[in-house]
Amino acid sequence: MRGDGASPPPRSSASVILATVLAAVAVIGGLSYLTRELEVMLLLGSFAASALLVFAYPDSPFCQPRNVIVGHLIGASAGLLFLQFCHVSWWCDALAVGVAIGAMKLTRTVHPPACSNPLIVFALKPGWTFLLFPTLTGALLIVLVALFYHNLRREARWPKYWF
Repeated sequence: MRGDGASPPPRSSASVILATVLAAVAVIGGLSYLTRELEVMLLLGSFAASALLVFAYPDSPFCQPRNVIVGHLIGASAGLLFLQFCHVSWWCDALAVGVAIGAMKLTRTVHPPACSNPLIVFALKPGWTFLLFPTLTGALLIVLVALFYHNLRREARWPKYWF
């Protein structure tokens, strides 16, 4: 319980922090703008956490395109399935999140922000189109912005792998 005594990771440079902030502002701002202009929901709270991970820690396995896209789809699908076949209660929330985590582990598509998608589904009670708008569309836009962002400003290639 005392911890390992390791030091925290090194601080990023000011230019890297600023670039990360600008990328997150661009993707969340774009999704928010499109949501309002097109009157189609494209923004989820979990996308803010996805933006942090994808833009600040691009080499993490959690941040690869397959994890972002499939992870969000699995999280939303688990929520929709439990919403349809389970009375809304505390244990349905818990089971939906647990099933989402298990399915992401099974498919090797773990994306931590997507674990909140079942809870978002229970709060909003959307229909099955939720998988397309906002889940798939938003996840694809995050990945698209990340492709340009990482490949134009870093020497290391992104993504590390696709599927």
